[in-house]
Amino acid sequence: MVTLHRELVAHLGGDADAVILETPYGFQVNRDDISTRAREYFRRSVGLPTAVAPDTHADNPSAGAPGAGDADKVRDLVRRADWVFSGPGSPSYALGRWHALRLGEILRERVARGYGVTVMASAAACTVGFAALPVYEVYKAGHPPAWLTGLDMLGALGLPVAVIPHYDNTEGGTHDTRFCYLGEPRLHGLEQELPDESAVLGIDEHTAVIVDLDTSLVRVWGRGVMTVRRRGSSVLVPAGTTLPLEQLRGLVTGTESAAVPLPRRPADRGAGAATRATTAGTGGAATLQEAVAAAELRFDSAQEARDAAVMAETVVELESVIAAWSADMEEDMGGEWARTVLHGMIRRLAQAAGRGLSEPEHTLGRILVPLLGLRRRLRAGGAYDLADEVREAVAAGGVRLRDTAEGSEWRWEETDGQETGSRSEP
Repeated sequence: MVTLHRELVAHLGGDADAVILETPYGFQVNRDDISTRAREYFRRSVGLPTAVAPDTHADNPSAGAPGAGDADKVRDLVRRADWVFSGPGSPSYALGRWHALRLGEILRERVARGYGVTVMASAAACTVGFAALPVYEVYKAGHPPAWLTGLDMLGALGLPVAVIPHYDNTEGGTHDTRFCYLGEPRLHGLEQELPDESAVLGIDEHTAVIVDLDTSLVRVWGRGVMTVRRRGSSVLVPAGTTLPLEQLRGLVTGTESAAVPLPRRPADRGAGAATRATTAGTGGAATLQEAVAAAELRFDSAQEARDAAVMAETVVELESVIAAWSADMEEDMGGEWARTVLHGMIRRLAQAAGRGLSEPEHTLGRILVPLLGLRRRLRAGGAYDLADEVREAVAAGGVRLRDTAEGSEWRWEETDGQETGSRSEP
């Protein structure tokens, strides 16, 4: 999403006050690491220096609410910031903390008055509607699906929606993890609880919905689609589409018929992306998973072709890709799995190198010892023509023989003529 972030920052001009809201991941023991990586990502990739608005009582939740002074500082920091970003973590935790700190009203007010840029991603995106999905409780802890009261930031824009990011998630493989890990049966049940004049607003992964309040236009950006779903009936708005905010209001409330291109989601869209990544190395991959899959295919092909240079090059490139993705704020982007694949490649490369380094002393030597013994017996019996044929046969394989008073000495030459191994046989 670097290109989009740069575009949004450029919209603000220079010297923007930028704040990262730590709250959604504030309960995590590695929150400082996530904040550090986030700041580095925006500094290095987007050119945006940022400050972190802390989850002020994260170090000691049992101590109760933060001091009034701390809460006031965070609210004022967020209220005055030109750019605010919040991302991964727990939607339910974020909602609880933002209600306690009265930050929800600050965020709603930013949108209502069209002040600055407010970016809500992943878990934070779950909170911006009037209803919010408790992802962890439902998917991880097995709680019955139920809506939480959201921040309703989009209500100020006339959009009564429940926002569901990661709408096209496929991490489950054999089980349905679409709709931010809900799956179809749970989403079907939950949407029956929504008011008639409301909708689910689904946003695919690696996709953004930009609401420009200066122009009252809505733009879908990225590689997926925005879905407006009402009672199981979906309107798909593909990336690259720009529509009036009023039209989106109509789609949400059911008063507007679908007047935008509505292609069905291609069944092979994910496979197509993987194919593009494979044919273009890892550079064209849109996700870390795609990059790893492409690298593994390339490594397998190189190993089959006995191309050690490409094998090594693939390992080095994949290590760089993993390092680049490690700066992303999303804490579950497959980094551990990617490193497991990388380590497997290194072990396979080491095995191949070990076999190569053992030549010719190991494999070739085991063949030549009996052949030279046979040649010695032929020469001792006067069958010099047959002994010369043995010499010529091993010479065709790159082995050069030299007879001495002590016996025969052999050397193996690679294609460049360099001698790489030798041994004397009595």
